[in-house]
Amino acid sequence: MQANGQELPGLRVQIDKVVHHRDDNFPVETPHAFVYFLTIINLSPHTIQLLGRKWIIRSVDGTTEVIEGDGIVGQTPTLEPGGQFSYNSYHLTGQPQTAEGAFHGKTKEGHPIFVRIPAFAMTPPSS
Repeated sequence: MQANGQELPGLRVQIDKVVHHRDDNFPVETPHAFVYFLTIINLSPHTIQLLGRKWIIRSVDGTTEVIEGDGIVGQTPTLEPGGQFSYNSYHLTGQPQTAEGAFHGKTKEGHPIFVRIPAFAMTPPSS
């Protein structure tokens, strides 16, 4: 995965939990929702601002979907050294998938940076 800027040592993403949810109101082709909870932790000596994200979703059928956008859940959080930002979002699917990606932003001095989002599985239950 390519990202603009430099991967900032000390900036990391923690996958707090991934929760499966199913509802009869979901579309037939994507009956499973996976709610993921993430925390971005700034253990670097730099103040940073996160400006956007890039997700790579890989399905068991071999397809790959890339989702990019500005902000993180509508925000562009600034993290001081020692600071963190937690949020949750979701993804609908009809088959097992793996998600990974990166958040990108800049330091207070304007240098572009990124931090990788570790891969996590979204596997619907068999029943």
